[in-house]
Amino acid sequence: MDDRVILTDLRFSGRHGVGDDERARPQEFAVTIECPTDARRAAAGDDIADALDYRRLRAIAKDVVEGAPRHLLETLAEAIAGRVLQEAGPSWVRVRVTKVAPAGWEGSAAIEVRRGRPSRDDSAAGAP
Repeated sequence: MDDRVILTDLRFSGRHGVGDDERARPQEFAVTIECPTDARRAAAGDDIADALDYRRLRAIAKDVVEGAPRHLLETLAEAIAGRVLQEAGPSWVRVRVTKVAPAGWEGSAAIEVRRGRPSRDDSAAGAP
């Protein structure tokens, strides 16, 4: 199945960065989340209960970015991905977190991760 929910360029303010100066003031972050869904099933009933509710995905990203300060974009992306997998239940998720205007240089900086739920075989073998 290739159906996907894709949320792009969700904007939030957070206090994240390696240096104390970066965490001292809010900065803008953009988040993109992509995960599989069954659009045909959702469309057939036209019922939110049959769909992957993108409002929940947005709320997770907002909570993480606006929450406790983190040093690394990798940490933010991992936290969002982990919560999406746990709370929304897709088989995989792709998360991109972009620091829109890092202090002291032009351009933006981003990290993208793709994570899946461990299979039962992975859990039984002790894999992460």
